[in-house]
Amino acid sequence: MSETTEARVLDWLSGRQGEMLAALERMVNTDGGSYDKPGVDAVGAQVRGFLEGHGIPVETIPGSRFGDCLRATVEGGEAGASGNVRQNILLMGHRDTVFPKGEPERRPFRVENGIAIGPGVADMKAGLVMNMFVLAAFKAVGGAPGPLVALFTGDEEIGSPEGRPVIEAEARRARVVFNSEPGRANGGVVTGRKGGVFMAVEIEGRAAHSGGNFEAGISAIGELAAKVTAIHALTDLARGITLNVGLVSGGQSVNTVAPSAQLQIDLRYVEPADRDEIMGRIHEIVGRSFVPGTRSAMTIRGEFLPLTQSAAAAKLFEAYVEAAAESGLSVTGDFSGGCADSGFTAAVGAPTLCAVGPVGGKAHSPEEYLEVATLVPRAQAVARAILRLDRAGL
Repeated sequence: MSETTEARVLDWLSGRQGEMLAALERMVNTDGGSYDKPGVDAVGAQVRGFLEGHGIPVETIPGSRFGDCLRATVEGGEAGASGNVRQNILLMGHRDTVFPKGEPERRPFRVENGIAIGPGVADMKAGLVMNMFVLAAFKAVGGAPGPLVALFTGDEEIGSPEGRPVIEAEARRARVVFNSEPGRANGGVVTGRKGGVFMAVEIEGRAAHSGGNFEAGISAIGELAAKVTAIHALTDLARGITLNVGLVSGGQSVNTVAPSAQLQIDLRYVEPADRDEIMGRIHEIVGRSFVPGTRSAMTIRGEFLPLTQSAAAAKLFEAYVEAAAESGLSVTGDFSGGCADSGFTAAVGAPTLCAVGPVGGKAHSPEEYLEVATLVPRAQAVARAILRLDRAGL
């Protein structure tokens, strides 16, 4: 990598804030909740249009229920010359959001005093825009030390049920991974994340009139209450293990012994070995009838693996910190209780750095925001880090 190449890539990016904001506005104002496949694919069409307009080929990996995965490639370096399967430099981001249909109409994109606001503006449409422009910069200038591959997936917010195999297959070919989730509010990136399992439990009881035939009933809600108490008791904050029953429902009427009930569980953990232990204890609770005669069944709705930092990932973080400093950014490596697709890439051995996207905060809420002034510097930091992978021994 020559200083001239780096200067040209950075210069190409330096004047693009207005274009980035225009692309971001179109994305934020396009519906794209995880279960809205047409909306998520409409955002994908915007990504495709930009990339193909810059001469970057885009492959579609269709999703049957959720948004398609898009795979974009910019050639660089000597792909395959070393015989090492891990040649690609992988950029990642997801197009789906957590918001209901019509949210962009209710809260359209706007910028006030350097802060952009709107549904999904930070998590993570700004990261998608950043990745698009980093690809375009290297396509225009060249100089990448290997093939650049970017995945734009469509179902991360619900655990990547269709995206996960695509991500894992790509990560097995990846030299390094940059996941462009939003940068932390303090400007940091994420070097560690919890894993998560999301479960639903269906409970069956027996209906009976609560006044005239009470003793014939079997209360599914009574069983639910006992299960919630037992599940919450598994929380171990010292180990970073939390259990949260976040949704409950059930019953037929106020004067009927409840014949059915449902609960949904969120498990978070830090150490990979903790997952099987806690899941085993949850299965015991689900399988036990606290109220005699009830029956219960559990399904796993989604799952994320923890992001753990390997020695190679630590080197990647150091390279990024150095690159970011030259973009005028002071970066820390933070741990997050939130989950992301970066856990999948780390689990298959790809050195991974998460939350390298533009800085924002308050994701999943009406107050979600993005610091506009970080769009270009964070893009430049990723570009610099890419150009310095050889120097870092990665």
